[in-house]
Amino acid sequence: MKVVLIRHGESEANFENYWTGWLDVSLTEKGRQQAWAAGEQIKELGISFDFAFASVLQRTIITCDAVLEASDQLWVPVKKTWRLNERHYGQLVGVNKDEMVAQYGKEQVQKWRRGYDEPPLYVEENDLDRRYDSLDPA
Repeated sequence: MKVVLIRHGESEANFENYWTGWLDVSLTEKGRQQAWAAGEQIKELGISFDFAFASVLQRTIITCDAVLEASDQLWVPVKKTWRLNERHYGQLVGVNKDEMVAQYGKEQVQKWRRGYDEPPLYVEENDLDRRYDSLDPA
């Protein structure tokens, strides 16, 4: 058995340099092309899938669909789960990364981005959307 991991293509947030986490943003045209190219490469390599998995965020769903379509595997079942979402960045979601560096310093921002010892600033309530309302807050 083999597992193939693919990151989503360039998102609007990647392009504009702001934190996304669970913020549901789409792909740029470049991101859509990247996803399609990944699917073509998978087809060239002769990789076939039994299942596909994606987060519940549109950037990953669009990427997954493009990869499957470009590799002629659109029939493959796709399981979507919030457990594959990007890390939640709390109060940083939707904020420009350069602004956070200016306010908190590069070292602190790196701790929030890449570390697990110090979580980003906490969000008190789910203000993203209803797909997360049933999650255990603990």
